[in-house]
Amino acid sequence: MKDPLFEPIQIGKVQVKNRIYMPAMHLNMAENFQVTDRIVEFYRERALGGTGMIAVGYATVDDLSGNTLNIGAHSDEFIPGLKRLSSAIKENGAISVVQLNHAGRYNFSFFLNGKEPVAPSAVASRLTKETPKAMDQAEISRTIENFAAAAARVKTAGFEAVEILSGTGYLISQFLSPLTNKREDEYGGPLENRMRFGVEVVQAVRAAVGDDFPLIVRMNGNEFMPGGLTNRELRTYAAKLSDEGVDALCINVGWHEARVPQIVSSVPRGAFAYLTRAVREVVSVPVIASHRINDPQLARELIADHMCDMAAVGRGLIADPFFAEKARSGREREIIHCIACAQGCFDHIFKLKPVECMCNPRAGHEVEKAPAKTGSPKKIMIVGGGPAGMSAAIAASERGHDATLYESGNRLGGQLHLAAAPPGREEFLELAGDLETQLAVKKIKVVINKNVDESLIDEEKPDAVIVATGAVPIAPPIPGSDLNHVVQAWDVLQGDAFTGERVVVVGGGAVGVETALFLAEKGKLSGDVLKFLFINKAEDVEDLYRLSTVGAKKITVVEMIESVGKDIGKSTRWGMMQDMERSRIEVRKGTKAVKIVESGIIVETDGKEEEIPADTIVIGVGSASFDPLGVLLDQKGIPHITVGDASKPGKAFDAVHDGYKAGNTI
Repeated sequence: MKDPLFEPIQIGKVQVKNRIYMPAMHLNMAENFQVTDRIVEFYRERALGGTGMIAVGYATVDDLSGNTLNIGAHSDEFIPGLKRLSSAIKENGAISVVQLNHAGRYNFSFFLNGKEPVAPSAVASRLTKETPKAMDQAEISRTIENFAAAAARVKTAGFEAVEILSGTGYLISQFLSPLTNKREDEYGGPLENRMRFGVEVVQAVRAAVGDDFPLIVRMNGNEFMPGGLTNRELRTYAAKLSDEGVDALCINVGWHEARVPQIVSSVPRGAFAYLTRAVREVVSVPVIASHRINDPQLARELIADHMCDMAAVGRGLIADPFFAEKARSGREREIIHCIACAQGCFDHIFKLKPVECMCNPRAGHEVEKAPAKTGSPKKIMIVGGGPAGMSAAIAASERGHDATLYESGNRLGGQLHLAAAPPGREEFLELAGDLETQLAVKKIKVVINKNVDESLIDEEKPDAVIVATGAVPIAPPIPGSDLNHVVQAWDVLQGDAFTGERVVVVGGGAVGVETALFLAEKGKLSGDVLKFLFINKAEDVEDLYRLSTVGAKKITVVEMIESVGKDIGKSTRWGMMQDMERSRIEVRKGTKAVKIVESGIIVETDGKEEEIPADTIVIGVGSASFDPLGVLLDQKGIPHITVGDASKPGKAFDAVHDGYKAGNTI
């Protein structure tokens, strides 16, 4: 039987060898708009890994359309760098595409040397907190010409297709949407007029590149903005683009301002494919599905079930450049999956840092040569089977060392199991499984249920030790914390402790928030039950919403400082705060836990004490490093490196990267 994922597909005049499309993603790796070696090597590896078609960008069309960290296509001076990039992709077997875009009101005047961002109308942006300048007719015409000129440069640089970004709340979206287009001329008013700018961009680009050069448009399937465009109107736009001779449509969702999560792990895999299917029904060109497609089996099912014609795998290819080749060659179980944590990609973008990846420490560093095999293999003990320890063992083995991993518990993964407990965070278990698979593939010896002590060290006589023993939960000195109704957050998340109906969580950092959300799920409808009740019209829709968002417990989070979730990444935090509000979790900021009593907990806010009644008090104030071997190893003179939480409590990203670095250092 043929594999739908590896059937060739025709995009215009170009044949793509498989149905895997790497969509354009911000990398923050350009320097003053110029393509860098870092970008070239990043994409070279994804092409070498078997990806069918790769889009880079977005690339700028004029000096108001982006910032210096974007790839430039608005001047001939950028053509040599673009040529290097197209060659790296093509020479390694993938079809090369550049995405063109104009940010419009999503640009910051800070990036424009004080110039005003432009938009169809002077409607303030929630994202930038700035009000753009409304474009006049001359500026509209000039911008359309700029798109066309940039497309011509892309073709000159050797790329094999061009994509126009017509969604995500950027400039073309801003013309399409009634939320941001208040114009009264031929570019405003009814949908037909609001589509005009995007259509004219497509027409100008087509004229610039010719009929034989594939033209793709990436557009929203739904804006997910109150009062914005839904799939109904956007299907009309898609049909118009198809009629205009666009060769393929790539469907994404939402604006950056939308309050519907789009990229984080709480979004079910392939959740938005229904929008792609709806577009596919009204067009005559291939349609590409996007968002949270991180597994080959999901991608092939979407294609086989006629939901789409290609699958866009973005962060999945950051996590594993050889995603496609592993799937093609029957090695799917070896794929390192993106778990949508956003710690190294989107969180880095917000900090203007180059993209990296929690799951793949090599991502973003392809320009650096992989560490060579050692000429003097050593016997290495890795103590601790969490993400830091597993990453260290893998790296040490790749260097040619004789690595053995020891875990005192009965399973590998460490705190990844805690991270996976809250709703929508189950993907963290995928990483634990992927790392364990890598240990098996590389034939690394793993010993579980084994505590490493002095006698074992004396018996094994290692040349070096990597200590990855993790952390332990902090027990703050709160009077009454030894009472029977006081439990640790870690025990709650692991299912080792149960809570009453009224729960107070002490600590509003990541662990406290995650525990509160975990408990808030108790008593809510599951997805299967919700679907059953809905399709049988057993309850009113409003009642179903309430039963899906309000659980059986009354939960209060107490936090000393004036911020909750401060240590949670920006990409994830806003959604978790939204979930807390929706679940009716009470948050008490600037509140100190004074004393725990039988009937609840006494807290102090603004100098005033009060008692919050509670059946269970959950302590979730964080963790402290646990390193039981450092002093012993120093005494014995055995070289050692302490990594992950054993060195300093941090995120899973830090643990994986620390372990990888340590394994390569020895």
